[in-house]
Amino acid sequence: MKRAKAGDLVYFDPPYAPLSTTANFTAYHANGFAAADQQTLRDVCAELTRRKVHVMLSNSDTKLIRELYASPKFVISKVWANRAINCNGERRGKISELIITNYRIQLKVNREK
Repeated sequence: MKRAKAGDLVYFDPPYAPLSTTANFTAYHANGFAAADQQTLRDVCAELTRRKVHVMLSNSDTKLIRELYASPKFVISKVWANRAINCNGERRGKISELIITNYRIQLKVNREK
């Protein structure tokens, strides 16, 4: 964040917010990545936006993430992603995810589920 300057693009791919209370992979290390960490990331994105740095991040399509980025400075786009791994075979397949930017983008998205 310290090196980013106006006109740069920063992409964040954080551990996604869990889709359910039984989802247990939320981190890449032992300390986890909790809701407070998601909020800190949002604050980082807001600071970069203030500095005119372009920001893009991906995350799960959850109430928490939608609420954190519910601001005119952010654009939330829903996309469909294929998931082949899930302990429940019924939940494999396409799921919605979010692409969040601080600029307008035109996504060509397959709207079919």
